[in-house]
This record gives sequence, structure tokens and C-alpha cells, in this order.
Amino acid sequence: MGAVNGPPSAVRHLHYASWSPSSLPIRCSTLGLPRRPFLFLLRSPPPPLRRLGNNRVRCSAERNALFNRIAPVYDNLNDLLSLGQHRSWKRMCVSWSGAQRGNRVLDLCCGSGDLVFFLSQKVGTEGEVYGLDFSSEQLSIASRREDQYWKACYKNIEWIEGDALDLPFSDSYFDAITIGYGLRNLIDRHKAMREIFRVLKPGSKVSILDFNKSTSSLVNMLQEWIIDNVVVPTATEYGLSQEYKYLKTSIAEFLTGKELEKLAKEVGFSKAKHYEIGGGFMGNLVATR
Repeated sequence: MGAVNGPPSAVRHLHYASWSPSSLPIRCSTLGLPRRPFLFLLRSPPPPLRRLGNNRVRCSAERNALFNRIAPVYDNLNDLLSLGQHRSWKRMCVSWSGAQRGNRVLDLCCGSGDLVFFLSQKVGTEGEVYGLDFSSEQLSIASRREDQYWKACYKNIEWIEGDALDLPFSDSYFDAITIGYGLRNLIDRHKAMREIFRVLKPGSKVSILDFNKSTSSLVNMLQEWIIDNVVVPTATEYGLSQEYKYLKTSIAEFLTGKELEKLAKEVGFSKAKHYEIGGGFMGNLVATR
């Protein structure tokens, strides 16, 4: 996709999920540009917010720093390490979410924005798309990619720096939610799933894509071999060997497909089904409120 003319980046902004009743409902900041506090008046109203606590984003400080460090090469490494297949898996994730034209949708732990852009095309200009992440560096890159690959439907996108464990949205607000490679990295998955359940409309779905913690010893052995002999050495070429060594531990500490289904039902979802994809190396949980 080539860059084409679109609205200047000054008309899009980053919402910060932190506010007080005596302040403006949104602190508005253009990425890489001077702060323009009245810019949000040119846009549609922001989503209804619930007041957050003093900690705007609660996560491991080390994990936050990690994702900020890998942000500049994150997309290149994803393409290289998956041979481009990650985009097919992400399209499947969006499709399983049930998002339709005109819907209001959310991508949690949105990173550099792949799922957000797919959702934007899915819901069209009549819809609304929110991408939330705790990494300011990832959000900055997502905003630049929005400029670079501009499509008319991208005007429906808002980027939010916020906490997946305390979402700044009112109850039953979204028609669909996606998460790509994010649930595994959250410090309290049960609380995250409760928040997802809360902000989803009844009957709506969340679609969660991540590495699969397989019950097959063969798949696990191959997955660990690939991380040790392909992923980490490749990341080393970018000076990020330590940053990618965490993958093996994070997958080992993650939940199996059955455990993810159980978690979803524990927090109130009526249906939950986990699908193994990518030869069993990836998995996608689909849960219906």
C-alpha cells in the first residue's frame, strides 16, 4: 500500500485515559505535535469514561519498558519471524469477533495497530474503532502508520493510552472486542476478562489471538526450539535478544485453550471456544457475552 493524501495528523489525537471531574473530559495530544486542548471539539464526542485511579496504567514496569524498546522494529520482526502469516491470523481474529459495518469496536493491547486497521476496514466509516495500549511508543508508531497507509475509513480510529485492567468506558459499550498477543502479558488476566465482559454488549464477542500453550509435547518442543534457534537469534540482529527471550517464559506461564475457555466462563461469558491455528503454534479464543 502506498501513502496517499489524507487528513493531516493534527486532526487525530491520542486520548489519555485519566481525568478528574473538574477537568476537561479528555486530555488531547497530537503525536509529535504541540498540544491542542480544543482539538477534540472538531471530532465526534469521546466515549463515556469512568474515572480511573491514580495509576493510569497498571502493568509490570519491566514489561512496559520492554514494549517501548521493541516498538521501532516490532512490525519488521513480526513479518520476518512469521513469514507474514501473522496478518492472516489477525484477519481471522477480526472475523471471529463478529464486527460488522457501523459497529463500535475496541482492540485491546493494540500495539502498532494491525488489528485496529483491519477492524477499521470491517466497520467502515459509519463505525468507531478504539485502539488501547499502555505503550506510548507503540501508539506513536500506530499513529504514524495510520498516516502512511491512509484509507478513508481510518478517520474512525482513536488511539488511547490506558489500562486494560481498568477500561475507561461505560458498561455494555462495544459491539466487538479483539486482543492480539496481549492477554498473555497482562498481570491479572481474570480482571482483564472481567473488564472485557463489562464493556461488551450482551450477545457480543471478544476474539483473543495469542501464542498457543499446547497440550502436545511435540508442539511445545518445536515451539521452544523455534524461539531458541530462530526468534532470539533473529532478534539479536536488532540488538533485542534479551527482550525476546521472555517469550518462552511467558508462553509457559500462559493458559491452555481449555483453561482460557474456563476463565471466560468464570467471568460470565455464555460461550467460549478456543481454536488452534498456525499448526498449533497459535490459538484464538472466541467468547460470547
